[in-house]
Amino acid sequence: MEIGTKIRAIRNRKKMTIAQMCEATGLSKGFISNIENNNTSPSINTLGTIAESLGVPLPYLLLEKKQHMRVVRKDGRTSTSLNQLKIEHLASKGGLRTMIVEFPPGASIGEPHAHEGEECHLVLKGKILAEQGEDSFIVEEGDSFSWNASVPHFVKNIGDGDATVFISIYSDIELKDVL
Repeated sequence: MEIGTKIRAIRNRKKMTIAQMCEATGLSKGFISNIENNNTSPSINTLGTIAESLGVPLPYLLLEKKQHMRVVRKDGRTSTSLNQLKIEHLASKGGLRTMIVEFPPGASIGEPHAHEGEECHLVLKGKILAEQGEDSFIVEEGDSFSWNASVPHFVKNIGDGDATVFISIYSDIELKDVL
């Protein structure tokens, strides 16, 4: 991990000199230089002092590059289809996936199915039938529902127009062939 490189980048982005950092932290120029050049590993206390002087949370300094925020631009999203559904993949992080699914009138996810994980849904538009086990609900724009996905479940557009649903799926294992 190159914490020093990150510290230097943040300091430069904030237009802070090493002298200003020394004044804010009480650390010497040589020590800060050694940290920024990754020649020494500062203690957690020292990192906390540096983070405070830079105006960033300490955990941010400890993140590896691949753990930083990832942005997916609207025109960079991928889309897939299943049955008649259009699935727009929004973002994913670890075991969490988010997507927007468009259901034409009468379209469904297919037969009731189950998989590992948890799901949360928000109906953005339309009228949806959501079923899990013996539970059956009609949900409309603004309504949300969630379930343990290991119990067979089914979603269908029962309205006259298109329906759009925001779906978030979390699982400890990598899911394939699930929307």
